[in-house]
Amino acid sequence: MSGTLTRLLATVGGLGDRLPAPGTTVGSVVGAALFWGASSLWRSHLLVAAWVGAGVLTAVSVWACGAEAARRGEKDPNAAAADEVAGQWLALAVVVTFRPQPPSLLAIVLAFGLFRVFDVLKPWPIRLLERWPGGWGIVADDLAAGAAAGLFTLALLVLL
Repeated sequence: MSGTLTRLLATVGGLGDRLPAPGTTVGSVVGAALFWGASSLWRSHLLVAAWVGAGVLTAVSVWACGAEAARRGEKDPNAAAADEVAGQWLALAVVVTFRPQPPSLLAIVLAFGLFRVFDVLKPWPIRLLERWPGGWGIVADDLAAGAAAGLFTLALLVLL
């Protein structure tokens, strides 16, 4: 496929390249916003939309981020933000799996904040996943951060 298409997908329409915010933050915001929109649109099929979306975003991110990294000659380009979209989406998919309703604003904010923390700090074993080759090494740590953020969000929602 075209280098332009992979660049656009990896950088989330060029936002990872163009905005002054880091691509990781941009991707997380886009992921949360897309999930919120999808959960409103497909409310009656929320779990299907959540997990099909997670699968599609993961596949596209692995492919596009891997191709963009190869094109730029970098292991994990800062401008690549599709991996954060997939990770943030996964965090919210975990939340709605155990609370099958569109996520509240509090759930979205908690999942976003916790995803950013796990994505930046990369506690063990999340950091180890960056060693995987190609696109999987770019995306796997974000998926693990998303899964952890989703579980911690659920725990906090029970406590609050």
